Amino acid sequence: MPRPSTTEYGAYYQTYLNYTSGKDYSILLQQYNDRIIDAWNAIPTEKINFAYAPDKWTIKQMLQHVIDTERIFAYRAVAIARKEPNPIPGFDEAVYAKNASAAHRNWKEMIAEWKIVRQSTNMLFASFSEEDLKQKGTASDQPMSVNALGFIIFGHALHHLHVLKERYGI
Repeated sequence: MPRPSTTEYGAYYQTYLNYTSGKDYSILLQQYNDRIIDAWNAIPTEKINFAYAPDKWTIKQMLQHVIDTERIFAYRAVAIARKEPNPIPGFDEAVYAKNASAAHRNWKEMIAEWKIVRQSTNMLFASFSEEDLKQKGTASDQPMSVNALGFIIFGHALHHLHVLKERYGI
């Protein structure tokens, strides 16, 4: 499938697509999967509780957010691929972060979970047919295709690597 057109996702998601290059999920996988995993794996444990400003997420909280969001986006992809007729609601990332237990989690276990979530998403997208990837639905009151979600998933993870570099010095 070609890169998604702007009719396949809401304008909010353009930022995430801008972090990606390539024309389909398999190219995204080749270009970014190991880079994303390796970047989180390389964070020194003495920095995981660092937040760059008051009321900003710690690195652990950010990883929890990335894990949660990938799961939500993967759910959206499978729901739309299976032709869910109902709009898929949005979610409030601040509420999720507040109610997650990242501060009390083991960092190595979080990294292991992240690898499994990434692998699960990759397997999900490998299972989609061309017809599945073309399916469109509504998520967060925006048009959304399965194809676009593949790019958004990688773009979201890459966005947070950029935040880690720019604001956390990682």
